[in-house]
Amino acid sequence: MKNYNFTATERFLRYVQIDTQSDPHSEASPTTEKQKNLGKVLVEELQAMGIADAHLDDFGYVYATIPATTDKKVPVICFCSHMDTSPDCSGEGVKPIVHENYQGQDLVLPDDHSQIIRMADHVDLAAQIGNDIITASGTTLLGADNKAGVAEIMDAAHYLINNPQIKHGTIRILFTPDEEVGKGVNNVDMKKLGADFGYTIDGETLGAIENETFSADGVTIVIKGVSSHPGFAKGKMESAIKIAAEIVANLPTDTLSPETTEGKEGFIHPVEIKGIVEEATVSFIIRNHDEEKLKDHEDVLKAIADEVIKKYPFSTYEFKVQQQYRNFKKVLDQYPQIVEFALEAIKRSGVEPKLQSIRGGTDGSRLSYMGLPCPNIFAGEHAFHSKHEWVSVQDMNKAVETIVNLAQIWEEKS
Repeated sequence: MKNYNFTATERFLRYVQIDTQSDPHSEASPTTEKQKNLGKVLVEELQAMGIADAHLDDFGYVYATIPATTDKKVPVICFCSHMDTSPDCSGEGVKPIVHENYQGQDLVLPDDHSQIIRMADHVDLAAQIGNDIITASGTTLLGADNKAGVAEIMDAAHYLINNPQIKHGTIRILFTPDEEVGKGVNNVDMKKLGADFGYTIDGETLGAIENETFSADGVTIVIKGVSSHPGFAKGKMESAIKIAAEIVANLPTDTLSPETTEGKEGFIHPVEIKGIVEEATVSFIIRNHDEEKLKDHEDVLKAIADEVIKKYPFSTYEFKVQQQYRNFKKVLDQYPQIVEFALEAIKRSGVEPKLQSIRGGTDGSRLSYMGLPCPNIFAGEHAFHSKHEWVSVQDMNKAVETIVNLAQIWEEKS
């Protein structure tokens, strides 16, 4: 891709200004209609490239096909990224800023001077000296998770369409809504997608490929307390709110929490409490790379709830477990070439590849169990879900190269 005028940055700067925040409380699909606003833009741009079948469906998914340029029989490869941004931090009115030729200085964000991105807090910035760093302005997240991946796939599509001499098989593009709220592939039409293998472009550090994720469950504890007029409550009231608070307060403090674990250590994490005196609900996420350990964590939580509820003889609770996603390593290990080709594609871009696990999940976690083995490749996003989110222009360009290299490697090896 020598002398190629990359378009990923220009696309990214436009995409992040479109609010696509998803909503964990919505039962609609997509959970917010505004996600389709980006989908419409992407379809228009894909069609302008000459990709005639690009379209947005009623559920907010974008599908498109880059036709094969070879006579070989090559597996159909899908490149996937999600369009939504996290509900954890505002995504409305994003004002992206390009900090050119970064030299290690503190990046003070102009719309809130208390928001300062320091190398001491973001160690990956040490590898970015001389590069161009994109941040938000201090009042919103940036949206690099995962509009960096969207922009990179779009740029790679632009390159392949305009360089038909590059040999590759049929490539499918999939952009999804609602990944951040765990519903990213709920309504994917796998038959229409028609891909054999896939790659999500939704990772962090330059050169990283992830072939292992958490396994994940959600737990909901619904507490039924006893309500009474507070002026006449002695010996009668059993507040569901206080019971919920006591369960949370009894969680382990030095283990089994996000703030005290790393690597492949799992956790129990309360994400929401809501309710009134009579009834309260506490929602948890349970995570571990080892699927069997999820049950152990859930047993710990249930034992805490059992012990707390003993103090309230007229109150009860329900303990509901819902499977969310599973570690896709079990699937990927059956198709080692998927990861091997990605490692080679990263090397060809001039970057040292890093095979690693992720303390999270991707659309690929579920797609892998839906028949589309799908590891995760770096997009360059950092400090996601926060006002300190950043991405490097140069890392995005390397992701574009990696996608193009992958397309070629699958053709070469077929």
